[in-house]
Amino acid sequence: MLQFKPIFLGKVPRQVPCAATAQRCIRTNDVENVGRTTRHHTFFEMLGNFSFGDYFKKEAIKWAWELSTAELGLPAERLWISVFEDDDEAFEIWHQEVGVPADRIKRMGEDDNFWTSGVTGPCGPCSEIYYDFHPERGTFDADLGDDSRFIEFYNLVFMQYNKKDDGSLEPLKQKNIDTGMGLERVARILQMVPSNYETDLIYPIIEKASELANIPYGLADDSTKLKLKIIGDHMRAIVYLISDGVNPSNIGRGYVVRRLIRRVVRTGRLLGIRGDGRENLEGAFLPAIAEKVIDLGTHIDSDVKARAPRILEEIKREEYRFVQTLERGEELLELMIADALSSAREKGTVPCLAGKDAFLLYDTYGFPVEITVEVAEELGVTVDMNAFDNEMEKQRRRSQAAHHAVKLEVGDDADLTANVPDTEFLGYDTLSARAVIKGLLVNGKSVIQVPEGSEVEVLLDKTPFYAESGGQIADHGLMCVSDGENQQRTVVEIRDVQKSMGNLFVHKGTIKEGVLEVGKEVEAEVDPKLRQWAKVHHTATHLLQSALKKVIGQETSQAGSLVAFDRLRFDFNFHRPLLDDEILEIERLINGWIGDAAVLQTKVMPLTEAKEAGAIAMFGEKYGEEVRVVEVPGVSMELCGGTHVSNTAEIRGFKIISEQGIASGIRRIEAVAGEAFIEYVNSRDYYMKQLCNNLKVKAEEVTTRVDNLLEELRTARNEVSLLRSKAAVYKASTIASKAVLVGSSKEIRVLVESMDDTDADSLKSAAEYLIDSLQDPAAVVLGSSPSEGKVSLVAAFTPGVVELGIQAGKFIGPIAKLCGGGGGGRPNFAQAGGRKPENLSSALEKARSELMEILW
Repeated sequence: MLQFKPIFLGKVPRQVPCAATAQRCIRTNDVENVGRTTRHHTFFEMLGNFSFGDYFKKEAIKWAWELSTAELGLPAERLWISVFEDDDEAFEIWHQEVGVPADRIKRMGEDDNFWTSGVTGPCGPCSEIYYDFHPERGTFDADLGDDSRFIEFYNLVFMQYNKKDDGSLEPLKQKNIDTGMGLERVARILQMVPSNYETDLIYPIIEKASELANIPYGLADDSTKLKLKIIGDHMRAIVYLISDGVNPSNIGRGYVVRRLIRRVVRTGRLLGIRGDGRENLEGAFLPAIAEKVIDLGTHIDSDVKARAPRILEEIKREEYRFVQTLERGEELLELMIADALSSAREKGTVPCLAGKDAFLLYDTYGFPVEITVEVAEELGVTVDMNAFDNEMEKQRRRSQAAHHAVKLEVGDDADLTANVPDTEFLGYDTLSARAVIKGLLVNGKSVIQVPEGSEVEVLLDKTPFYAESGGQIADHGLMCVSDGENQQRTVVEIRDVQKSMGNLFVHKGTIKEGVLEVGKEVEAEVDPKLRQWAKVHHTATHLLQSALKKVIGQETSQAGSLVAFDRLRFDFNFHRPLLDDEILEIERLINGWIGDAAVLQTKVMPLTEAKEAGAIAMFGEKYGEEVRVVEVPGVSMELCGGTHVSNTAEIRGFKIISEQGIASGIRRIEAVAGEAFIEYVNSRDYYMKQLCNNLKVKAEEVTTRVDNLLEELRTARNEVSLLRSKAAVYKASTIASKAVLVGSSKEIRVLVESMDDTDADSLKSAAEYLIDSLQDPAAVVLGSSPSEGKVSLVAAFTPGVVELGIQAGKFIGPIAKLCGGGGGGRPNFAQAGGRKPENLSSALEKARSELMEILW
């Protein structure tokens, strides 16, 4: 119902008096209950009917009963009702007018039957309809919370209040209805199966997983059935999320997909599933189950079938990626759990995995903390989640970028937002307009007057300023007030404009001169140069999306954008870097469309009509009944509220300046157009001329000349490296005589020396020379500080020393730690590094004493 929240609150006018909905929903806050109960899911479909001041309690109750009994055919004697404890009106409607016996109507408290959309916001008492699977148990002392007997399938919310910050209830201007009926629950009731998982919505998916695991569901134990239910539930969510454009990533919605995929992969592996063996799947098993989900949904959602290749490819790629992570993380987790169990036995405490260890797995190895918890719990080990959360918070503070946003939601200066009407936007047709100041905010508080030098937020009745939205940044400009009587002038420099709830524009700026007052008339002027730069980049963004679809495939879709004055940024779904030829083709197409000088067409039309015409909508954006469609004829048609050029020739030119991956399956292009394009080309031309002058060649000869110089440099470096190695070997020959004999028979030669100013490769050559020169058994440890702040170490042991139980790889690590570093290698040869050359002498002394002690 969140999409209707502004309508319930009266902040946005209703487009229709009532509505019915069928919504796909994702909920992961109780993912641990999936499969453990008969009704919890991460993916479910919610059917609803809504009234926006059209009908209310009596009609909603009667129609819910009619739908349940007459249309769905549910036996009236099996239906129970719950009402809010103080809602006598609802009780009487159910009992007197519908005819439900009083002993099948239960009054419940606020926790059960008073619904609120969050801490504050629209709310009201509710009434629920339950189905009784065991009416033979009678009505005495019946508990509607008994999942073995009852299931709630229809909830009617009588949305008539606004809950304020202080907890008080304020009556809404209009009384509303918000209902929800769970499709999976109704299917279970109508099909008379033990749980939602046995319905034809989910059970075929479970059967496919059972087939891959070679475990008949009917013969499986409870633990196995739980795992199969998890797979059946999660795969529905995964398929529909990816179909709707949500690809696996580490942020936002993308992490929901990634988390669910990883949970299915691990659950499947616990069942012994390693793939169905089909060649096209190359051993992955998730795509085979996903195909079943797609087949089940084909007749009700054609988009899922059309997008099947992309869905299966994304799932397969994510499965492979996670299997590699899983294998690395599982090995380390096993060691951590073993340590936790051992420590607990010694101390006589409850085994607990440290939060820092769980965070190490998550942050360094990409191992999901949910899976860490699951694996640990299976072995009787808890995880210190408080310590884990602390580590996460530390990381957030380290990496968090500054983020500024204006939020004038209900409750934040509610009096002001209630009294100020929505702002009329004039910016499509003009860059200046006279407007009246309807409100002023300083530090979020409403004021009447603001003095010179203050930061201020200005609310106008109308404005030419574009507010940041749809990826396009806000206009900059000035607001001026001239008071002819007092010969005073007020100037406000505007640097940001944001939209608050509804369509209220908040102009953020600094008062450079004079005093600003509510009620004054201002001249609002947008900076025309910056607006033109934004328009150029926004239209270029539309052309870029069309070019991408032509070059790399129609399945690619927008995943985010930024339209700035100096550049554009476009994020899109794709699984690999673009090839150089693809980038050139994209640029060729766009510059061709620019040269065509096409006149843009902008229309406002009903949303359904726009979609039928083929207009592209941005995933995650909210659209009203009427939408603005921006079309470059024959090239692009998108739903867009941004500002655009009138003719593509205004763009002048387009150039991609970078293309890179920003998350799994998400690529990012940055590009310039218009004046920014000219500046970019001129800048690159300047640097090319400088390069040509320095190299004494023509522009077309630069690449060849640079290649030759690089080859010469590589040859010179190889020669230098060879000379350094020879010098190191010579130096090593002079210190070979310093080897001391140790051991009971004085038969083991030990040499630990510093070779100052010797780089790591040369130090390696010196160690190899010495170990070959000294008779077996022998041990050599060398160290050097080839440059400031850098330490190199190497250990070389002959077979005779290794046979005594000492390994170079394990020996060198603790020595390197003294120098602020680490390292390792093979039993006979290992290298290490560090960052504290001042500790090299003590580190070598420690190496010498330990070798003496071990080999004596």
